[in-house]
Amino acid sequence: MPKKAISKKKYIPNSKEKYMCAKHKKFFTEELIKWKRDIIKANNLGNILNSSDDNVSSADIVDQASSYTDKSVELKALNRSRKLISKINSALQRIKDGTYGFCEETGEPIGLKRLMARPVATLSIEAQERHERDEKIFIED
Repeated sequence: MPKKAISKKKYIPNSKEKYMCAKHKKFFTEELIKWKRDIIKANNLGNILNSSDDNVSSADIVDQASSYTDKSVELKALNRSRKLISKINSALQRIKDGTYGFCEETGEPIGLKRLMARPVATLSIEAQERHERDEKIFIED
């Protein structure tokens, strides 16, 4: 008789549980750490793959321009990754101090669905929409 594969069901927070209970905090801590590890791994691999580029200099102006553009895009991506890692570290700190999952403007729960979609969120959907509307008005003035 073949052995039955044991499938470990991945825990997913649900709204029936107390908001930001120990299970929720553990889940989001693990998700944030995994995300951070993946970003670091991807950036290190990118650096290794592209480091060989630095030694190549071409007399062709088009090749030089292309290489410059590639480097510029790469630096922007690294900068975005650095900012995201900073946001992840901040979210991990909020888990430790008990403020994770609560809107920094209203103090209301951000909500599990929003946090699962954007674990570094600091604003509830309503506060985020208000912030974006205010930003749009400011830009248009």
